[in-house]
Amino acid sequence: MGSQEVSTADWQGKHVTVAGLGVSGIPAARALHERGALVTVVNDGDDERARAQAAELEALGITVRLGDGATLPPSTELVVTAPGWQPDKPLFLAAAEAGVDIWGDVELAWRLRGTNGREAAPWLAVTGTNGKTTTVRMLASILEAAGLRTAAVGNIGVSLLDAVLGETEYDVLAVELSSYQLHWAPSLRAHSAAVLNLAPDHLDWHGSMEAYAADKGRVYEGNTVACVYNAADPATEELVREADVEEGCRAIGFTLCAPGPSQLGVVDGILVDRAFVKNRQKQAQELAEVSDVNMPAPHNIANALAAAALARAFGVEPAAVRDGLRNFRPDAHRIEHVADIDGVAYVDDSKATNTHATEASLAAYDSIVWIAGGLAKGATFDELVTGAAKRLRGVVLMGADRALIHEALTRHAPEVPVVDLDRTDTGAMSEAVEHAARLARPGDTVLLAPACASMDMFTNYIKRGEAFADAVRARAEESA
Repeated sequence: MGSQEVSTADWQGKHVTVAGLGVSGIPAARALHERGALVTVVNDGDDERARAQAAELEALGITVRLGDGATLPPSTELVVTAPGWQPDKPLFLAAAEAGVDIWGDVELAWRLRGTNGREAAPWLAVTGTNGKTTTVRMLASILEAAGLRTAAVGNIGVSLLDAVLGETEYDVLAVELSSYQLHWAPSLRAHSAAVLNLAPDHLDWHGSMEAYAADKGRVYEGNTVACVYNAADPATEELVREADVEEGCRAIGFTLCAPGPSQLGVVDGILVDRAFVKNRQKQAQELAEVSDVNMPAPHNIANALAAAALARAFGVEPAAVRDGLRNFRPDAHRIEHVADIDGVAYVDDSKATNTHATEASLAAYDSIVWIAGGLAKGATFDELVTGAAKRLRGVVLMGADRALIHEALTRHAPEVPVVDLDRTDTGAMSEAVEHAARLARPGDTVLLAPACASMDMFTNYIKRGEAFADAVRARAEESA
């Protein structure tokens, strides 16, 4: 098959195995079946939900095999996988041995765009360890303010296949891409792309930091207009240097400092552009005020600059950048102010599921009672604690791997009082908030920024954040 677009005829009678039911697997199976492919879906799980999903697909004539995602079905000519399936699964090893290509949902969407009779919309892509969702949603808000038909899609929860094959005709797509998705997307070629930052994450999946970075760097391959990098993170700039891009594609940096030529940055509380102006050696274009960013924490300003850079690469005028940032509202559980009680602010950043995100969150406040803990995913906490020690009024720990954080606090912040909750039930959050309230003083911030995944205690980070918010609101009612 060609590396770019694929006609419907190319799928007729082709044996395709789709690995995994769910957000990406079901749309992939449907789309391929509609194009005449002979689709078999394999899935590790065989629970009630999987059986219900299987019944819907089987009613269409799609074969579904539950409880066995390890064996490659006979005659398979292509595997399309859900992004989270690890590369060392027996199914993929068998496919590689047989010379069968493996695509992710992003690769399939990229190949199928433009096959529904509409012109394919260009992609503005965003990846990085942290800030992807916020940046993509900021970007979509800016593009909408410019009058463009757009959507925030990809790892953000909206299926890319639905976006490229649906009824809506888009001018441009703001695409969030995880390292998993990029690993399985060899032919993706974005209009412009950004890597926001790089820090150790998902190393159990990728095998090493080098492999993780290399998969993130795939987002720059074949870019046509701009590769946007973080001037404060040299690893992102190195990925630009290593990328094979189209002739004329530019490296564009973003910085929280005054920008140099070909950069966006901040001067006296103003977001300015020295990249997309006629004379970038001498000129700078005002885009927005720092106060236009919601919330204006340092890492969020960086996200806004990255979004602005991608929008400017697409030709968006400065006024739309300002209006889009003003219109943007952050996701729930991402530095979300819940309440003020007795002079103490309570902030929910449950989405800070790794140390890099938590570092940015802690840097946004001067005096903090920190609620942390959960599943560490192989992370270490010494660097995080060292950087935040002077800001910590106290710490409340809970969750399966809380001891790792406690040990780092003992080594690097022994004077900070720590409450260690020896429980992993969901009710622990209410007790954590009570202990945090006792430690806090007027002017402090009680910050839920766990630096860990949530699945030891909660279904996901959303449920964890909701538990925190419920506990805070209950305390607010008691104090009223």
